[in-house]
Amino acid sequence: MKQRIITALILAPLVVWGIFSLPFLWFMIAVAAITLIGAWEWTQFTLTPSRLVAMLPPVIAIALSVLLIPVDVIAFNQVGLAHITILGVGCSWWLIASGLAMTYPKSANYWQHSNLLRHLFGLLTLLPFLWSILILRAQAYHQDPYHGAKLVLFVCLIVWAADSGAYFAGKSLGKRKMAPHVSPNKTIEGLLGGIVTALGVAWGSSIMFDIEFTSATSMVFITLATVVISVLGDLVESMFKRVSKIKDSSNIIPGHGGVLDRVDSLTAAFPIFALLYLIF
Repeated sequence: MKQRIITALILAPLVVWGIFSLPFLWFMIAVAAITLIGAWEWTQFTLTPSRLVAMLPPVIAIALSVLLIPVDVIAFNQVGLAHITILGVGCSWWLIASGLAMTYPKSANYWQHSNLLRHLFGLLTLLPFLWSILILRAQAYHQDPYHGAKLVLFVCLIVWAADSGAYFAGKSLGKRKMAPHVSPNKTIEGLLGGIVTALGVAWGSSIMFDIEFTSATSMVFITLATVVISVLGDLVESMFKRVSKIKDSSNIIPGHGGVLDRVDSLTAAFPIFALLYLIF
């Protein structure tokens, strides 16, 4: 626990600094690097004997997406069909993935023996994550270079708040298991505690960062959807690790495991928040 806290105290300010201080090009490179590290860790979930060979699909997919989707700040602000499509695909995937996690182990019979599906699930997890962060970071960039940064941090804060609230509520009040076959420690009471905490943080952060929603109802709805899916996103990665008999995706982050172990909730949260925020 001590190592975990020390690493968090170092990483959190670094993440905030990167969100607000990196020029957009370098921010894009940094997020792409994180995505590629996540893709490397995902190769453990595939049935391909060589991890280097297993890296080819995500590398090719990311390269093609960069070629096909405009990556300049102006294009991101206009949010074209390509952007909406990839966000929509990401949101659809997380609804399906959540169903797979909640019905595990029965659902594993449909995909665990398919290497194609394992690769596809990785792409559906990581590509929308990459593009949703970039789309949010670029919002109103020329009018206010920090507006998009505030949106990105807003998502991080509500997810981190939900995670902390769920931990303490689950530890003190948790009785009913959410998905005992995937993650025995997650409870319905913990989820509710996480939601309440996240809504409080969302309200305070939206005022502090001057983030405008069309209404208070819209803010509550978007936050609620983002938080619930983020919790389920954590379950999804736990499901893949359980099927692959892996405890942590790697040991790259002392006390926290791998990149996927740290961003599992965020990979689900960002596409959901980005799509709902842009629509509503």
